[in-house]
Amino acid sequence: MASKGKSSGGNKLGLWLGLALIVILLDQFTKVLILGNFQLGDSRFVTSFFNVVRVHNTGAAFSFLAGAGGWQRWFFVGLGAVATIFITVMLRRHGQQTLFATALSLILGGAIGNVIDRLLHGYVVDFIQVHAGGWYFPSFNIADSAITVGAVLLIWDEIRRVRRG
Repeated sequence: MASKGKSSGGNKLGLWLGLALIVILLDQFTKVLILGNFQLGDSRFVTSFFNVVRVHNTGAAFSFLAGAGGWQRWFFVGLGAVATIFITVMLRRHGQQTLFATALSLILGGAIGNVIDRLLHGYVVDFIQVHAGGWYFPSFNIADSAITVGAVLLIWDEIRRVRRG
């Protein structure tokens, strides 16, 4: 029986890339729905704390660099490409570590989903708006959600690793 080392079939790279692909497909499908049914700035009430909106974000998280004049589009595309390569290498090397690889796959799918937007539109389509008591969290999308969940899982994985060490 083969060991689950770095060079064995226990890597599961296809599984992790498949998970990233599912995130990409869900992200892009929801964005197509928003682009087809909402005009820029439209907002629909769903619950007392949640709206569906159409927002175009030319920046990064929380619209960071949104007003930078256009260069940020290619900077974030390049950053996404570098992240894709790095994460794929990490998945190949550590694919047997389920929590770690799940986290990386979610981040990978989210990053690629937002890069696709930047390449197609020049901005990222955001549509989820959470609010309470007059306070509005910046709008986000499925890709952003996957990146956030992936980051939380990475932190959890590291805490578990340190406690075991």
